[in-house]
Amino acid sequence: MNTRRIAVVGAGMAAARLAQQLHAHAGPTETVLYGAEPEVPYNRALLADALAGRHRVDSLALPIGDARVRAGTEVVAVDVRSRTLTLADGSRETYDDLVLATGAEPVLPPLDGLADAAGSVHVLRSLADCARLTRAAATAKRSVVIGGGVLGVGVAHALAARGLLVEIVHQGPHLVERHLDSRAGAALRTTLARLGVTVHSGERALSLDGGRGVTLASGRRLDADLVVLACGVRPRTGLARAAGLPVRRGVLIDDTLACAPHTYAVGDCAEHRAAPYALATTAWEQADVLAARLSGADPGARYTGSPPMSRLTAGPVEYAAFGACGDADEAGADVLRIGDATRGAYKKLVLRGDRIVGAVLVGDLATAGTLARACLSGRPVGPDPLSLLTVPPRVPSARAVEESRT
Repeated sequence: MNTRRIAVVGAGMAAARLAQQLHAHAGPTETVLYGAEPEVPYNRALLADALAGRHRVDSLALPIGDARVRAGTEVVAVDVRSRTLTLADGSRETYDDLVLATGAEPVLPPLDGLADAAGSVHVLRSLADCARLTRAAATAKRSVVIGGGVLGVGVAHALAARGLLVEIVHQGPHLVERHLDSRAGAALRTTLARLGVTVHSGERALSLDGGRGVTLASGRRLDADLVVLACGVRPRTGLARAAGLPVRRGVLIDDTLACAPHTYAVGDCAEHRAAPYALATTAWEQADVLAARLSGADPGARYTGSPPMSRLTAGPVEYAAFGACGDADEAGADVLRIGDATRGAYKKLVLRGDRIVGAVLVGDLATAGTLARACLSGRPVGPDPLSLLTVPPRVPSARAVEESRT
């Protein structure tokens, strides 16, 4: 049986998962990962923890099975008809199957003075970004994080852990509104406040003052000698677009993960129906399906989408969210809530009939595994769904329990 050459453009988390799974299936494949960064694949989701000092940078490496990594090797062009890659040094490589795992890049907001404040403004998307931000944080005293999503909250905690005064400017109504409801966002804000992090929600950053501060649209000015932009990401699609592949927000893929014959995309650069992106779980599920197909272990495997799932664990700042769990998802559903203001904990269960369709945990993730399994399996919850939010025999009597039917 001939060995198929699989070229993976990108050496991030999706690429590493694909390589590891291809190795696990032990199919007749030879996998090469082309990464523009000088490092071997690493866990990008732990960069904020590395910034906080909770993980060593050299501990972030990911397993890749028997794949070969060409680090520091940028692919500048793809010819899907001749199945050829052109590298930055002008050389060319051929392949049998191509997988685009080019990831995503940080969104830079339209801030006045951004170019002039380049030395004091940072993003956190790579190990190089983490190293630069760590050096800057060593001499900074006040910082502003623009963006209160998952990354923004993680970065704010990391900077506070390094002793900086931290303020978050978030345009949304509450923190992490993409994954959390308003009460969960408020609980997260309370926890951050205890760490010395101030949150300005419903505010928009307007301009940067030469590396000395941030001016908000309301006219308020925040002093800062370090600014971090955490305004989300957008799929990297330039290579795919130049190759004539279908691109909308991301590279358009079908249930086989294909965007053209012998050409596939996974992870943050891919767009599949309405599947959530910029989530590690989505990338891993796509990689698992594609590995099964390309290795021959399951040629009929298909990817039909990923349920919304998000989790952050950064010291005392932690949450988990599964399924439909926003404020808008409560219409016509049964909602169970438990709140513990003294611990900054909040839990919510969203039920339709006897099925869990969503759940949120903030500050206490002891039941996260149980809830995730119940939510994803779709099995009936039984006569006492509230028990899924507690860990027997500990049921705090001081908690205010609210059961609402909306």
